[in-house]
Amino acid sequence: MNLSVVIPVYNEKDNVEIIIKRVKDSKLAREIVVVDDGSMDGTRDILKQLDGKGGLRVILHEKNKGKGAAVRTGLEAATGDVILIQDADLEYSPRDYPVLLEPLEEGIADVVYGSRFLGGPRRVAMYWHMLANQLLTFMTNILYDTILSDMETGYKVFRREVIAGMKLRANRFDFEPEFTAKVLKRHYRIYEVPISFNPRDYSQGKKIKFHDAFSAVWTLLKYRFVD
Repeated sequence: MNLSVVIPVYNEKDNVEIIIKRVKDSKLAREIVVVDDGSMDGTRDILKQLDGKGGLRVILHEKNKGKGAAVRTGLEAATGDVILIQDADLEYSPRDYPVLLEPLEEGIADVVYGSRFLGGPRRVAMYWHMLANQLLTFMTNILYDTILSDMETGYKVFRREVIAGMKLRANRFDFEPEFTAKVLKRHYRIYEVPISFNPRDYSQGKKIKFHDAFSAVWTLLKYRFVD
């Protein structure tokens, strides 16, 4: 399996080298595509030093466009037949790659979501953030007649053909609901597996905000009726 790992990055100078090392240590990624989304804290200088080493490719956005835009740039650049999206904030652990890839290797899934709500180990934090995630997932299940437990998870893994011809437009955190809506409307097989989760809070630099939930609601509604 030829795995490309796409890492969107914005102002993660304290974490970016750590996450890249953890991805490399998994020994499963044939290619790592890091997209810096206009960082201003020194992240770009670190990435420039790492570019081209050990299968790492760095792409620089000249200005901040949003996580969704960075992910889309990474997806366009990735060459693997399987693509995994990896956040740079250390909330998700590459030690979970084997369990994420297993349903694809067994041929029982086209897309795999790493769920934070299926009993995996996690740090206890941020009840209201968790509740918002669960409400958005509940809305997804009603609109698209499915039984997801974690639509908003950052761990999404899929075969390249899933996004072939799929027009993705999200620029911010609306990537998760847009991708989910379009995968479900195309009837791809989604498999969920439990993952570990180490959430950071806003004092530690968490970027998603409460108003992003309203954008997610609109995205779910919109793509229920349009493509």
